[in-house]
Amino acid sequence: MIVESKFKSAWWLPGPHLQTVWPELTRRKVDLAPRRERIELPDGDFIELDWVGPDSGPTILVMHGLGGSIESHYATPLLNAINSAGWRAAFMHFRGASGTPNRLIRFYHAGDTGDINLVANILSDREPETPLCAIGVSLGGNVLLKWLGETGEHNPLLAAVAISVPFELYNAAHSIGKGFSRVYQWWMLKELVAFVEQKFNSRNIPLEKLNIRDAKSFWEFDDKLTAPIHGFRSAKDYYINASSRPYLKDIAVPTLVIHSKDDPFMTPDVIPEKNELSSTVRIELSKHGGHVGFIGGKNPLKPEYWLETRIPEFFNQFI
Repeated sequence: MIVESKFKSAWWLPGPHLQTVWPELTRRKVDLAPRRERIELPDGDFIELDWVGPDSGPTILVMHGLGGSIESHYATPLLNAINSAGWRAAFMHFRGASGTPNRLIRFYHAGDTGDINLVANILSDREPETPLCAIGVSLGGNVLLKWLGETGEHNPLLAAVAISVPFELYNAAHSIGKGFSRVYQWWMLKELVAFVEQKFNSRNIPLEKLNIRDAKSFWEFDDKLTAPIHGFRSAKDYYINASSRPYLKDIAVPTLVIHSKDDPFMTPDVIPEKNELSSTVRIELSKHGGHVGFIGGKNPLKPEYWLETRIPEFFNQFI
């Protein structure tokens, strides 16, 4: 189902861009002293989890967005909210995103569901009676929804939440290259090139051979690097096959999707129609909120980060 969200945007943060950049510019990281665990993968690579909270009890697995990590503005506050609810949080870094370059040439992409499938099942096998839920932010939300659709009823999660998801990657790659949103594209491309440079310098591979420093759009970056490294024919092939929208009808796990119509990373027509959703998917749609913003409150000195209230409230129904 698709329903109107109860989120009310702060009057002092009008428009999608202020909602999007405010936490990035003003929010401090919460010092949580996470415990890091490295998980070795069957292909010889590894990923790393950062654990926060008690040593036992319900577990919430959190996946970041493109270029994200536990250093992202939303990460430690969200982990702190999970911890405050009395649950454990495991922040899953996609390959290479934890600060240590991964071993293989590949890294991660928006449709890469193999690693979340492996990690979730490892956690479920360790403690089969412990409630396990997951949160995916932006690209991580696309990965989460696609995986939920692929696995259907054969999924270890009790419930899931996806935030500001680029349901159609082609739309997102096109939309972020227009207007003020080009600033986001420029900044994220800069971060991605630095990420790739660190990774390939560790292997003594000159970045010039990859020909991505001059990429002026996500389309160019993905066509030159993301697609060929991960087995896609082109950026278009990657966008078509990695998008989560076609998988929503097959999701069997209770899933909350939080989305804003004014998300500057994509246009409103990426939002699925009711007939594209399974009966277990609930989209809460707000008029405002930006991209992973959703900041309310009457006082600019006391902003209210609505996601950190709504997400535990949703999980409380199932844990």
